[in-house]
This record gives sequence, structure tokens and C-alpha cells, in this order.
Amino acid sequence: MPQYRLMYFNIRARAETSRMIFAAAGVEYEDVRVAREQWPAEKASGKYPFGQVPCLEIDGKFMLAQSRSIGRYLANEFGLAGKDNLEKAKVDMVIDVCEDIQLGLSKFFLEKDETRKAEFKADLVVKADSLLAGLEKMLIKNNGGNGFFVGDSLTWADLEFMVRMEFAPLYDATLLDRYPKLKALVDRVSSVPNISAWLKKRPKTEF
Repeated sequence: MPQYRLMYFNIRARAETSRMIFAAAGVEYEDVRVAREQWPAEKASGKYPFGQVPCLEIDGKFMLAQSRSIGRYLANEFGLAGKDNLEKAKVDMVIDVCEDIQLGLSKFFLEKDETRKAEFKADLVVKADSLLAGLEKMLIKNNGGNGFFVGDSLTWADLEFMVRMEFAPLYDATLLDRYPKLKALVDRVSSVPNISAWLKKRPKTEF
């Protein structure tokens, strides 16, 4: 088994799905959390391919960048990416939908002007509603909505969705109430023993 070091800040955001994948697979890794004040020196070190995190160091030799690339690599390594190419494509589809939601959330968080922030929030709610409606239909089509997004077992699509929905109350406290099958999926994924254990022990962060 390779030795893994996952580098990111002490927040969930872009690295939490990878941490969830490690947890679900029961694979040991070093969860390196870089302090904000240390980041300028870390960035100047040149060891990060694009000068940003998260990054995954593998066996102290190769540094893999980009959160989606890291998640996809780990999911493939640990059997959480889908059982064949079509399942993997369906998993990637859910991941891309979650990314659309994440991009809207990032704009909302980063905006300082309160008027524009309110506009971004309104747009985010409308977009999230549209995307979640599609995801709930997909979930119902697969196993009647009482299983997982793809196939008959947990994939990183379910983990990514759960992570993104952790932030939903920041812009719409009732968002998941409108999609009971998706809300039940989050509860189901949270109850997976390895995931439940991680949720209890992970550092408490704002986002």
C-alpha cells in the first residue's frame, strides 16, 4: 500500500471528499493541515505543482494536484469509483453536478458586496433546486431511491454529495427538506460505520 499525505488547510471545503474516501476505505494516511500563516512559505517551496492545495503526496515522490483528480484517483484505487466504465461515467456525472453547486457556493462566499452577495445567494438556491431535482430522479431510478446514486454500493459520488450538502444550511436551511430521498441518502451515507467514525473524530471547522 502506498504512503499517502493529503495537504490542505484546516477546513473541509475542497479536501473533505478525499478524507471521506480514505475513511470509507479504511486506509491510513497523513492528514496534513497547513496553517494559513504558513502557507506563503509552503507555496514558495515549489513542491506544489500549481502553487495551490489540496495536493496528495504519494510515497514521498509524486504530488497529485486538483481535488477532483485526487478524489478520482483514490476512488479508483479503493473500489469507490464504479464497477465498469458506464458506472464510472455516472459517478463522474454526479461529481460534475456537485461541482456546479460548489462553484455557486464559492462565488457566494467570496463576494464582499452585500447586494451582490444576496444576488449570488438567490441564484445559488435556484440552481441548486434545479440540480437536486435531477439528482433525486436519478436516485429514484436506481434502486427506487433507497440505495446509492450508482449501482448497489457506496461510491465517491455519494460521499461528494454528502460533503456538498453539509454547506447547504449556509444558504438555504430547508434545501434538502424539499428532496426527501436525497436527505435520506445523506443520512444513509453518514451512518456507514467508517464514515460515522470519521464524522465524530474529524476537527471541527466552520467550513
